[in-house]
Amino acid sequence: MATSKPSISASFVYETMEETLDIKPQGEKLFIGIPREIAFQENRIALTPDAVGVLVANGNHVSVEHKAGEGSNYTDQDYAEAGAKIVYEKAEIYKAPVLVKSAPPVEEDLPFLQMNQTIISPIHLSALKKHHIETMMAKRITALSFENFKDDSGTYPIVRSMSEIAGSAVMLIAGQYLSSFNKGKGVLLGGISGIPPTKVVIVGAGIVGEFATRNALALGASVKVFDNNVTRLKQLQNNLGQRIWTSVLEPRILAKQLKTCEVAVGALSNEFGRAPVVVSEEMVAAMRPGSIIIDVAIDRGGCFETSELTSHENPTFLKHGVIHYCVPNIPSGFARTASQAISNILMPLILEVSDEGGLEEMVWHNFNLREGIYLFKGALTDIYISQKFDLKFTDLNLLIASRR
Repeated sequence: MATSKPSISASFVYETMEETLDIKPQGEKLFIGIPREIAFQENRIALTPDAVGVLVANGNHVSVEHKAGEGSNYTDQDYAEAGAKIVYEKAEIYKAPVLVKSAPPVEEDLPFLQMNQTIISPIHLSALKKHHIETMMAKRITALSFENFKDDSGTYPIVRSMSEIAGSAVMLIAGQYLSSFNKGKGVLLGGISGIPPTKVVIVGAGIVGEFATRNALALGASVKVFDNNVTRLKQLQNNLGQRIWTSVLEPRILAKQLKTCEVAVGALSNEFGRAPVVVSEEMVAAMRPGSIIIDVAIDRGGCFETSELTSHENPTFLKHGVIHYCVPNIPSGFARTASQAISNILMPLILEVSDEGGLEEMVWHNFNLREGIYLFKGALTDIYISQKFDLKFTDLNLLIASRR
């Protein structure tokens, strides 16, 4: 049977379709709530009165819970004068569509969370509980974590600021506990003519290590830095602009240096999971009595075998005659400086979110921000959390693309 030729009807016309462009939506004014933190040792507040003033001047609404700024020495009056509304009911503050917190949502916060809320806060992976995430998923929450979002230069700005504060604080703490009044050895950190400088050993050449080194050198101490990442050690020397004593983590060399030092700082951490333990109890037992260990990595388990969690109220304990300072969240002890540092990063970000028409719109255009989103409308978009708790993972890029 012969096949008939295809025929084209004269009435049928091909037309090009109209091109559709991704047009930026109009800006959206945000309603922001800042709750008072009840989490353990959290004195910081994520937005200072000055930052609130800028947000309000740009047409956004900000509510602040009564006494939320107390830990950072900001009064309700400071916030009221900046244009914020002071709220006395916890349930009321949690009705805000956007919550900005300086601590992760804790057990007591969960019943107050609203459907489809946006939360900007830290995540504290090590202390995270499965049912917290499940509750937030059920309430279809979009959550951005301080620790994971990047800025345009590809760095983690809030983590960097907090690490700078912790590193700078380390030497102030060491100086305090080396004094005779704190049952320390009674030595000054250095810089006195005719007296050999105090020895400081720093394990970890990241940002904490760099700022601890800067401050130790400024005080006149002799500094030795250990890290297994040689590139990081090179970077440290370049940033300091001078050659200092560095070494890879070789146990014999490390043990020898710890034996004669007055201050040992633990600043090693993995990007995810527990910090590596590189100093054994045996090494600590060989240290001089009255010397001090400051384990900044205690937030992730600590890198000294003898480290145990302490608090700002009881910050130290003695083991093998060595003072151990193992307070997590050191920046919270310098809450006002830390609040200003967080606020300086969040305020421009929130202004941008407002201009873009909300966080969900901004995520579409801003790839760096995507790194920090761990919940998107209730879908878990962080692979590490999904593996840790065996929860369903959804790729954020696919989610966003499917909504267009």
